[in-house]
Amino acid sequence: MPEWWRRRFGLLLHANLATVPAWSPLGHHPERYRTHLGEEVGAPPTAAPLVEVLAHFPRLVRLRRALCQRLLETRPDVFIGIDAPDFNLGLEIKLRRAGLRTVQYVSPTVWAWRQRRVRKVARAVDLVLCLFPFEPSFYRDHDVAAAYVGHPLADQIEEDRDAAAARLRLGLDRAAGTVALLPGSRTGEIGRLAEPMIGAAARLAQRRPGMQFVCAAADAAAEDLFGRELQRIGGVDIHVVRSDPRTVIAAADCVLCASGTATLETLLVNRPLVMTYRVAPSTYRIGRLFNLVKLEWFSLPNILAGRGLVPELIQDEATPENLAQAVEAWLDDDAARAALKQAFSELHDNLRCNAADRAAAAVADLLANKGR
Repeated sequence: MPEWWRRRFGLLLHANLATVPAWSPLGHHPERYRTHLGEEVGAPPTAAPLVEVLAHFPRLVRLRRALCQRLLETRPDVFIGIDAPDFNLGLEIKLRRAGLRTVQYVSPTVWAWRQRRVRKVARAVDLVLCLFPFEPSFYRDHDVAAAYVGHPLADQIEEDRDAAAARLRLGLDRAAGTVALLPGSRTGEIGRLAEPMIGAAARLAQRRPGMQFVCAAADAAAEDLFGRELQRIGGVDIHVVRSDPRTVIAAADCVLCASGTATLETLLVNRPLVMTYRVAPSTYRIGRLFNLVKLEWFSLPNILAGRGLVPELIQDEATPENLAQAVEAWLDDDAARAALKQAFSELHDNLRCNAADRAAAAVADLLANKGR
């Protein structure tokens, strides 16, 4: 589970303790994210490849069963599940059936795809704490209680950090034009996006001598995989930085990034971006055939704005030349960058709501309400 999720969990617990003095956290340690059972709980992401899920499945089933038994014995006033809907929703259904109150902090993306999953959410929780302002209305339409609390990242991330200082911190030339690459954190993502991103960087390097490139790697495995792809493809020098994506984003004049949280972080740091994504061809065909995805836009900046603020190059459109041209469009248009800067700043303000305190207040209201 990413480190910033753990920090958000700690903030929520701290705020709850301040708001409800009699409440005492049970289950997950706010810093180490460990259960009283002594094992770390970290469910694989919903979009992880099937083989990853299967590898973790026996341990997760065992942990969920033991955690459920412990919670039914201790009977806390409320259970708060943090993200990981594949792990938490099944647990929450069992707890709620036993008369415990349950809260899901971070909505599953039921508003985006496989919307029928909202029925499971309705069975699982008394309240959903939403990070995005458009989510509660979706839940209201399905008779699920939901509260918008804002996004913890918007509270934590400093907008428009100094690019030159970020470049110095990364050992880059502070005066050189800089493009950042964020190819994702999972093996499949990096495997599909490294080649077009590296190819785009090579084209930009040829057309714009003196430009430098920096890649954010989530961990050692991501660094190794991207490094091997870079060695295989060649044609450009790219500085790879492990575990510091925000500084990489801050150092950039433009960011080329995978769909997901990276687009939100880029919005909050306030840098122009080009979103790209590829999935397995069979997954893409199935999604289109059964109309599983219900979104007009795929990147969080565009979803939040309700319009096409940034380019989205998906699947067959995600070619090295298309990516390079989209980056150059930002680099060459001062007016477009200024307009985007203003739009991103407004979106940041909308998401900055002191999320931990609002989440705590919503849980306190639930505890104060004796009815279901």
